[in-house]
Amino acid sequence: MHILRMIAFALVITGALVWGIVGFFGYNIIGAMFGDMSLVSRIIYSLVGLSAIAVLAIPQEEECYCDCTDTTHRY
Repeated sequence: MHILRMIAFALVITGALVWGIVGFFGYNIIGAMFGDMSLVSRIIYSLVGLSAIAVLAIPQEEECYCDCTDTTHRY
């Protein structure tokens, strides 16, 4: 589940950057690369939308990277 969430998060960030470019510069990089509302563009937009839903729906797991038995460094 962790890998799926990371892929979805990467797609959401990529989609946000694309929309930022559209908003600030009026340039649609996906449309320029694959054609305006072509099948490939629609698939990319759909994957980004589904990824946003996945990021919201998949709970983020708490991960402990420290040695929880070590009592010398309390924060």
